[in-house]
Amino acid sequence: MRIAVIGATGLVGTKMLEVLKERNFPVTELIPVASEKSVGKIIDWKDQKIPVVGLDKAVSLNPQIALFSAGGATSKEWAPKFSQKGTYVIDNSSAWRMAENVPLIVPEVNSHHLTKESKIIANPNCSTIQMVVALNPLNKAYGLKRVVVSTYQSVTGTGQAAVQQLMDERNNIEGKKVYPYPIDLNVLPHIDVFMDNKYTKEEMKMILETKKIMDLPELKITATTVRIPTLGGHSESINCEFNLSFNLSEIKPLLSKSKGIIVQDNLDNLEYPMPLTAHNKDEVFVGRIRRDESIDNGLNMWVVSDNLRKGAATNAVQIAEILKEKPWF
Repeated sequence: MRIAVIGATGLVGTKMLEVLKERNFPVTELIPVASEKSVGKIIDWKDQKIPVVGLDKAVSLNPQIALFSAGGATSKEWAPKFSQKGTYVIDNSSAWRMAENVPLIVPEVNSHHLTKESKIIANPNCSTIQMVVALNPLNKAYGLKRVVVSTYQSVTGTGQAAVQQLMDERNNIEGKKVYPYPIDLNVLPHIDVFMDNKYTKEEMKMILETKKIMDLPELKITATTVRIPTLGGHSESINCEFNLSFNLSEIKPLLSKSKGIIVQDNLDNLEYPMPLTAHNKDEVFVGRIRRDESIDNGLNMWVVSDNLRKGAATNAVQIAEILKEKPWF
């Protein structure tokens, strides 16, 4: 089982290596891949020291699976080169997510979309992943009619340079800026670029990807995405309206028994999800579950997950785990 990790020296790539180890994925040969400036750098993998190679070399080594986390341009150019050699590509960028014949996979929701022909598989946006994990069991039970989501997203979603900007500002150090304004002690209602409809690209990702993943092309959904000065997790305020009525007492048991979800909702003990407690965990945490009293069949909930793990690396490795169990793999 030869596994290539493209972008192995970045935030998500490093997390992919961690998750592969932790989940005991049966890697017989690891191929760490990065840009030319990182070629030759040594990656510690279990009891081995493995040099980073370039993309040409990685393609020639014919890995069975390639986990991509190297940006959309790299994925657009190189994912087809790997797939043409028979490699299954699991891509963490936005490059392939809305492509018609590319499955966009969250294992708890739609792993049935994987086929032998799925040589390029898209990993959804981090904020989309945690939302659809929480919404899926509710949709199956009551039928989603409308979703309004506001996100509170960690700087780790932007990458290492954003983490450094936050730390520099916190320590009064002049350094490189990746955001247009300070992020420490601030909130930026601006993730990715603004589109013609005045939504950001991140907001449109959440809207369009959710419809595709959940097979709900007519779902009414709107999003506002916000960057906050935290490390280690994205938070979401989700308001959903259902087609069917529900008893509030049904919601916690339904979510609790759903794969990949941990309910943290005990107001007597001030128990609710937070990035601090979701950090380095693979589950999606749901709390502040309450009826929306302003509409019929409405529900509010607060959803938190580690964006580098379930929002990226863990979801990709889970897809790889499903692939390797397929009879045609």
